[in-house]
Amino acid sequence: PFHPSLMTHFRKRLGEQVLREINEIIAVEAAKWRQDQDRDDEPKSGTKSNGKRRAKHRSTSEEDQNQGVLLLDATCAPADVAFPTDLNLLNEAREKLEDIIDTLHAPLVGHVRKPRTYREKARKQFLAVAKQRRASGKVIRRAIGKQLRYVARNLRIIHDLASRQSLELLSRKQYRHLLVIQELYRQQRIMFERKTHQIEDRIVSISQPHVRPIVRGKAKARVEFGAKVSVSMVNGYAFLERLSWDSFNEGVTLIESLEAYKRRFGCYPKAVLTDQIYRTRENRAFCKAHGIRLSGPALGRPVQGEEAAEQRRVAKQDASERNAIEGKFGEGKRKYGLGRIRACLAKTSETVIALQLLVMNLERRLRGLFVSLMKQLFSAILPSFQAICAH
Repeated sequence: PFHPSLMTHFRKRLGEQVLREINEIIAVEAAKWRQDQDRDDEPKSGTKSNGKRRAKHRSTSEEDQNQGVLLLDATCAPADVAFPTDLNLLNEAREKLEDIIDTLHAPLVGHVRKPRTYREKARKQFLAVAKQRRASGKVIRRAIGKQLRYVARNLRIIHDLASRQSLELLSRKQYRHLLVIQELYRQQRIMFERKTHQIEDRIVSISQPHVRPIVRGKAKARVEFGAKVSVSMVNGYAFLERLSWDSFNEGVTLIESLEAYKRRFGCYPKAVLTDQIYRTRENRAFCKAHGIRLSGPALGRPVQGEEAAEQRRVAKQDASERNAIEGKFGEGKRKYGLGRIRACLAKTSETVIALQLLVMNLERRLRGLFVSLMKQLFSAILPSFQAICAH
């Protein structure tokens, strides 16, 4: 019962969708509980003016259909892969093809001469460039061309061996690598001939071919390799809105996130705090039609005077509140493993990402319960402490 693959089986059986549903239940109930706690913490003095103020607050909240604030942003959950370069990928592909050739030729030893792969020569040529501290573009391109020819030669050898031997001799992993390397060779050959580094559905890892480059433009790394995740946050609780291995424009997720908010809480939010990429005309029109305030300046000619000062104050406050979701991403990447997804398969990686958000919400719920318990405890013993101090 305690086989090393036990956790993998659990991840496969749970799946991303099941964990999303569990997270929805926990986070929605916790967010509603947080709202009730904030409402209970309001001053409850028995003065007439305060009573009128509370009655006015209740009447305005009942008339206002939109409630709460939604924070929305996207990030990348990097996979545990080495930084890919064309030369390293081709060298790795060549080495794996050589292992496949050895496997296919094993039953023919003593009957058929083994095809030459020039593996030692190819290895020396690769190391001669890889060990250089700063190789020029011309040197790297020449090395890539050599490795491409070695890979093409090995693929032809495997094709000839497959006419004599069945590919069933290969393990499941080797057969999967063979399929991936064929597509990798096609992509690398096209990029080499066109003298470019961009191609659709580019493979950056042979062992994890589902991983794609995600251009983020951050100071630490301009490009990250992993899954792109769109996350919304309400009262400190995170919801997974979209997860994709292909890059997408996060601006198109605003409307579906607002609809998901209405499904969870029964109403639209009062305000949505996002960055500039979400402020498209379509999103602005949707928010205006449903009475939702979208953070950021309005379209049109800039206003002057007191209204401009008020807009700057609101924009500054929105930016400070929106930092909470950036902090949530930092918390997930530093403490909960979102900074490096160590699962190898696409499905298990998606499950791990959903699980990290679930654990973050559970930890926040526990912290909230602990604070509430301590408040009740100190409110019960505080009068006795005051009496002791008075004597």
